[in-house]
Amino acid sequence: MISAKQRDIYYKAFCEKDTQYDGAFFTGIKTTGIFCRSTCPARKPKLENCEFFKTAQDSVLAGYRPCKRCKPMAMPGAASEVIQSLITKVEENISHKWSDEDVIALGFDPSTVRRHFKKRFGITFIGYARARRMGVALKTIRDGDTIINAQLDAAYESGSGFRDAFSKILGDAPARSKDQRVLKADWLETPLGPMLAWADDHALHLLEFTDRRGLEREIETLRSRHGAAILPGQTAVTERLKDELRSYFSGTLKTFQTPLHVYGSAFQQDVMQALQAIPYGETCSYKDQAEHMGRPGSVRAIARANGMNQIAIVIPCHRVIGADGKLTGYSGGLIRKEWLLEHEKRYLYAKNPMVSAGQTDFSCSAKQNS
Repeated sequence: MISAKQRDIYYKAFCEKDTQYDGAFFTGIKTTGIFCRSTCPARKPKLENCEFFKTAQDSVLAGYRPCKRCKPMAMPGAASEVIQSLITKVEENISHKWSDEDVIALGFDPSTVRRHFKKRFGITFIGYARARRMGVALKTIRDGDTIINAQLDAAYESGSGFRDAFSKILGDAPARSKDQRVLKADWLETPLGPMLAWADDHALHLLEFTDRRGLEREIETLRSRHGAAILPGQTAVTERLKDELRSYFSGTLKTFQTPLHVYGSAFQQDVMQALQAIPYGETCSYKDQAEHMGRPGSVRAIARANGMNQIAIVIPCHRVIGADGKLTGYSGGLIRKEWLLEHEKRYLYAKNPMVSAGQTDFSCSAKQNS
């Protein structure tokens, strides 16, 4: 049942097209018989003509049909046909040097393409294609081949042009990049909106909702402080993560096995380990977490470290609530935190062989969120 307070919050988010609520609720329009996601661009009806639902299924069962503009039955933030088509073209011929004329020849408007790619990847389509070419070049160097072969693989005729482009994207000259850490950036679709995942061949380094405030600063810190080159692409780690997230959101996975690379001091890493010990479907307070870590006087420091978590959902900082049982800050937004807690409570007792027996050593005294 949607309370009057929640109804007002949902209506405000609906009118403002708030992306943090995308997938967390759906709006049925009584006058048209359609239902929409929170980010629908269509003109908004009056509050009295709106009905709110927790799931798309509830909206359908109430007799509403999906909106053709915002497509509420699809994943929030799903890749547009423009993006999907052009990424496919790039993968068919990685060495091709793309231009606006190529984009026009495929029937797309270059300014529209730039806008779509900038919103999704933070770079233009031309920049995306160039980064993919450079990724091939870096792999050639790391595999022990010569710089000239890497240059030719990336379709650069000029050595100086290749070095300039390489340094601009990867931050180092080609001759010094054989041992440089390379992270692949992948876009993941989830019921709560798109997420950005960074991983190498060994571990997941970052997983954040793409509308997280300060994400750009967080990414730049990771790039500069840890000397990582960031390229678009997938790894075995991100493919495993996608499978696990699908199972998590369907209620069949309660413990993630994706390997993680956690940054920060020894204290911050201890905090992340304590977060992973909070059982699925349960919550605890910062005080509980501090006592579990043997640091009862470090509640505020632990709360700050929780806020620095760079691997959302997998490291479940959403399971920490206030001592009074109320929800506290969450980088993905409180509505997502509420959704995740309700989701886990709903599937807590579902039979699942993937539940880890090692996830029972964390004693929480705080009341679970209701």
